Amino acid sequence: MTTSWKSKLRLRDLIGTSLISLRSRRGRTALTALGIAIGIASMVAVVGISASSRAALLTELDAFGTNLLQVQASSVGMTQEPLPIDAQPMLNRLADVSSASAVTTTGFEVHRTTHDASVVGITAVAVDPDLFETMKMSLVAGRWFDDGTRSLPVAVLGDVAAERIGITDLRGGPTVTIAGRQFVVVGLLDELPLHPDLARNVMIGDEAAVALLATKPNPSAIYLRVDLEGIDRTRPLLAATANPDLPTRVEVSRPSDLIEARAQVDQSLQRLLLALGGVALLVGGVGIANVMVISVLERRGEIGLRRALGATRGHIRSQFVLEAGVLSGLGGLLGVALGALITAIYARRQEWVVELPPLALIGGVAAALAIGMIAGLYPAAKAARLDPALAVSGGTG
Repeated sequence: MTTSWKSKLRLRDLIGTSLISLRSRRGRTALTALGIAIGIASMVAVVGISASSRAALLTELDAFGTNLLQVQASSVGMTQEPLPIDAQPMLNRLADVSSASAVTTTGFEVHRTTHDASVVGITAVAVDPDLFETMKMSLVAGRWFDDGTRSLPVAVLGDVAAERIGITDLRGGPTVTIAGRQFVVVGLLDELPLHPDLARNVMIGDEAAVALLATKPNPSAIYLRVDLEGIDRTRPLLAATANPDLPTRVEVSRPSDLIEARAQVDQSLQRLLLALGGVALLVGGVGIANVMVISVLERRGEIGLRRALGATRGHIRSQFVLEAGVLSGLGGLLGVALGALITAIYARRQEWVVELPPLALIGGVAAALAIGMIAGLYPAAKAARLDPALAVSGGTG
């Protein structure tokens, strides 16, 4: 009586056999895993850098608010006509407007001293004390205007203006000269990312501009804080309220739209870079398939011997698929680590908070495993179809 038996291969033995094969070809294993790692690293870095960039943009939006609007007269030819004198109080009467602050161009250039040339790109503007709160400004040093100093010859410098003029602190009571008159610098503003035009200005009190420089009190621009729920209904009313006679010559903008536009550009760039990372990942998958096919050709004798000793086609197929999975898994882990490192270095250099979505890390390894194992299916099937006798003899069956 004959006893039928069926060959069995335990999972532990299957894993051990696959790892022995990869360890015996360490150089090829490392290079193949590197191909997958490059694709995964690029994708993780793109997602991580984009997420960190968006977090930085959201931080800016939180700092400056999405309810800030700017009203100014549109340019006519090469000149820009100011708004009517009563534009600011009229805008302040709107129900959803919580504050409205005017900025008036004086037309005077700024000199470090009476005998120095004017500082290129730096002009003097008149502001009302409420602008500080409306714009959510902050000071590096000194103080802002109040009702007691808005009529005095004192000035506050934007960060760009301070750098160009060469005033970095308030020791010694530094001064600037405007229209031949000295103004004592009493404050230095922090950066104004949303308002580089204000950052380049030397600001003086509105009452001082009228009394000391004979500036007309017609505002050049008015900044408003509007209740967030009322922005959509208030924004269309601003032009006609600011200048009822010529509403078409009034521009209304929302500075935070610039940040949102940057976020949209970031998303478009992210899609492009993800596509490039996908190509790199695909190339890595092709590399795995190529290496596994070569491995089948090199190991024909081993495959034939194992088949002759009772290994089934399923055993051979499982071994090659597992080897491809291990290769891609190693590449995926290396790629995730490399991508996270690139993200951290880049974000730190940009002074962003490092943000790595967990889904990107898990998805990176999962994508590497999936592509690697799919790439290993064809060589695994090819190995399983080898005729044992021909494989052992070195034939081409």
